Amino acid sequence: MTTVHPTALVDPAATLGAGVSIGPFTVVGPDVTLGDGVVLHSHVVVTGRTTLGARTKVYPFASLGHAPQDLKYKGEPSRVEIGADTVIRENVTVNLGTEGGGMLTKVGDRCLIMVGAHVAHDCLVGDNVILVNNVTLGGHVRVADNAILGGLSAVHQWVRIGEGAFVGGMSGVENDVIPYGTVLGNRAHLGGLNLVGLRRANHPREAIHALRAAYKALFAGDEPLATRIAHVEETFGGTPLVDRLIAFLKEGGDRAICTPRGKDLDD
Repeated sequence: MTTVHPTALVDPAATLGAGVSIGPFTVVGPDVTLGDGVVLHSHVVVTGRTTLGARTKVYPFASLGHAPQDLKYKGEPSRVEIGADTVIRENVTVNLGTEGGGMLTKVGDRCLIMVGAHVAHDCLVGDNVILVNNVTLGGHVRVADNAILGGLSAVHQWVRIGEGAFVGGMSGVENDVIPYGTVLGNRAHLGGLNLVGLRRANHPREAIHALRAAYKALFAGDEPLATRIAHVEETFGGTPLVDRLIAFLKEGGDRAICTPRGKDLDD
């Protein structure tokens, strides 16, 4: 049964699924869709063209679907989509997309967005992502599945964070992070592979060894990056982890990639 606290302000045009719970002093706008079992605790604001997937929980003082912090935004009908079974903790902000970025800001399924994190306009965040306290994503950032971003880290606009990557706390990330890479520092450098995450994900030992060898080959030598990518593909391609790394590098983006310091080649 859907329950709405008497002090909540829910626009009659909003779409509420079965079993939704809306707490005291929460505000829900007319273009909002709440999936089955969504829980909005007290003092939450959900506005704009915003959709929350089933069983997602939002904690006090979160702000979802307000206008982006982008001076080019002129009120275009952009959206926020948040997936199922995601937890959004206190003081989180997720802003609408913009015409210059695809009109969509998206957070996937089963994510944990911790206290004070900010997901800016046109960010695309995958499934099973963890943003620890006060993480800041600049506009147009892409975070792939299973990535973890440590507390107080900040990601420059247009940066790509690869699948399974780990960003150390208080890092300033201005370049792309390869899949399964670990970065840290200000400005962040590649500190090796996220071996803990790879093992927790139950990747076979042989696949991890192949990825480690590919990592060392990729960042050794002075040849152009394209040459090294081709060498890695020829030598280590055909295993899923290496193939994902190669695909990420070939796709390219608006930023360079984070690279290791010499001592970090031994991951």
